Amino acid sequence: MAQSLVIVESPAKAKTIGKFLGKGYKIAASMGHVRDLPKSQLGVDIDNNYEPKYITIRGKGKLIDELKKEAKKCQKVYLATDPDREGEAISWHLATILGLNFNDECRIEFHEITKKALNEAIKNPRKINMNLVNAQQARRVLDRLVGYEISPILWKKVKWGLSAGRVQSVAVKLICEREQEINNFIPEEYWSITAKLKNKNKQFEAKFYGKANEKIELKNKEQVDEILNNLKDTEFKVVNVKKQEKKKSPMPPFTTSSLQQEAFKKLNFTTKKTMSIAQQLYEGIDIIGEGTVGLITYMRTDSVRVSEEAQREAKEYILNNFGKEYTSNTTKNYKTKGNVQDAHEAIRPTSVNRHPDNIKDSLTNDQYKLYNLIWNRFIASQMSEAVYDTTSVDITAGDYQFKATGSILKFNGYLSVYQQDEDEKEAKLPEININDVLSLINLDSKQHFTQPPARYTEATLVKVLEEKGIGRPSTYAPIISTILERGYVEKEKKYFIPTELGVIVTELLNENFKDIVDVEFTAEMEKKLDEIEEGQENWVEVVDSFFKPLKKQIELAENTIEKVSIEEKVEVTDIKCDKCGRNMVIKKSKYGKFLACPGYPECKNTKPILDELDVNCPLCGAKVVVRRSKKGKTFYGCSNYPKCNFVSWDKPTNEKCPKCGETLYEKNVKGEKKLVCINKNCK
Repeated sequence: MAQSLVIVESPAKAKTIGKFLGKGYKIAASMGHVRDLPKSQLGVDIDNNYEPKYITIRGKGKLIDELKKEAKKCQKVYLATDPDREGEAISWHLATILGLNFNDECRIEFHEITKKALNEAIKNPRKINMNLVNAQQARRVLDRLVGYEISPILWKKVKWGLSAGRVQSVAVKLICEREQEINNFIPEEYWSITAKLKNKNKQFEAKFYGKANEKIELKNKEQVDEILNNLKDTEFKVVNVKKQEKKKSPMPPFTTSSLQQEAFKKLNFTTKKTMSIAQQLYEGIDIIGEGTVGLITYMRTDSVRVSEEAQREAKEYILNNFGKEYTSNTTKNYKTKGNVQDAHEAIRPTSVNRHPDNIKDSLTNDQYKLYNLIWNRFIASQMSEAVYDTTSVDITAGDYQFKATGSILKFNGYLSVYQQDEDEKEAKLPEININDVLSLINLDSKQHFTQPPARYTEATLVKVLEEKGIGRPSTYAPIISTILERGYVEKEKKYFIPTELGVIVTELLNENFKDIVDVEFTAEMEKKLDEIEEGQENWVEVVDSFFKPLKKQIELAENTIEKVSIEEKVEVTDIKCDKCGRNMVIKKSKYGKFLACPGYPECKNTKPILDELDVNCPLCGAKVVVRRSKKGKTFYGCSNYPKCNFVSWDKPTNEKCPKCGETLYEKNVKGEKKLVCINKNCK
């Protein structure tokens, strides 16, 4: 019989932990939360210190009975849920349900699923941290009060099914404000002048700067033409050359926010996808020859701290695989921004010796991509700086001044592993000395216009939420999913655009519940939650100070807000309904756009909107269309379905194999797109 029961959230995590702890332990999974507030009612007793009314989550009854039976069989119960507020709350709910003594040291905490980390955790159990539990409880109650008290007003005044959220509403407001900035933006004209010069038969470019060390802004063509006219037959002479060595430091290892941003930019992963894959890497992957092991540390963190042991291991790896010059002379201790609990480490590999390429066969393509990104970023963060030789040149031409800059990468350092977006390469300048007279090849003037601020992408929205202190690492992905599903924003080529509904709801909330959509107020509330976690604030008092003024606003709003009508814009297509002959229209659902018959409810015909390729079906010759599986994976099928049942995961082409005449398909082979023959007998 197992002497100890260890309860975690997921079966994947249980499998990995079971491998390390051995026979004396029974590992069980709670499958996430076991108790929550009821969906059918507010579930918070406002008149009794905001006491939450927790109930067993539907479908968890049998699981709880099994956990109780296992707990009775064992001498000791350990609660090993995730090391954050949410995990602490799950442990508290489990302890309550199982009847554990809250003075017992039953909670174990680890930030990576490795044998050493687990053994250390088992040796050092602690009591459940009620400050963490209360911080999570306060957030849950606050969100419930906002959602269940304000949402009904939106149902009555705007549209059924809408929701207001304490953090999601601020995110929508930011997107609406950015759209307003873009709409109100007035482009301003400006010009640039570039001189193409030659020195010792080597050409380079210099930019117009101004006059006598005073920068001149070029505003219009008349001003530019006057300068160009004055520059005719003028000698271009070098008056100053400044050479220096510039060092560029690597970025710190990933936090949740920076991982989401970089995975979006480099891998085109949504925040939701990034967190899902990171969870798999943390909980454990079955590695060929090694078994199931957690590959990364805990993925919900806003700390950039790295343990001394991980630093030593990284330094040794860099020394053995890159050389001494690539190891940093100083210990890399990155400073975490703001008021962050530094109990967690940054996101890093649990062992740098598991090189991504060595375990690639054990990972899915997406798992490999994300693990590779995390591994490279961490190794780079522990490496020496990149070194550039930079040159800046001041050139006079009559009364005017031009400037040229250039740099040469002298030592790549961390850049041998990880390239950052800002690692731009400047032009290389020829050998230039003071008093050199340069030959002018030509002068090029260009008109430009200032550009409006860019719309938010998932990456930039996460960045601004973090900068403004809105939400926490674990909330960014759910926030984005919610505002898309509710129809408050849409995505267009990766960019967020507010819908008419999103604008109307934001304006209504801004006029009647200003604090709910106020960035600074929401950020201050996040600080209050942190203070509850640190034991500096009472959670009931924090909730009370928030809800009492909100309740007055709700009572006023119910009587003063007028009903808002939203006219649904219908986009008519030239596609005929194959049941009644009407022209079908484009409708939207939380799954995206689709074709619907305007004759609803008499005719309920709907069709997916298909992206048609200029490729003929290999079976019947009709056009091939792009389809999506229930799990969202892209595949290719015949537009003549169901008459033709052609389907393929790989993209077919119109090209034929020169050897056997079969259709060639586009296939991803080791990261490269190649044309491959489908005939297994043809190589």
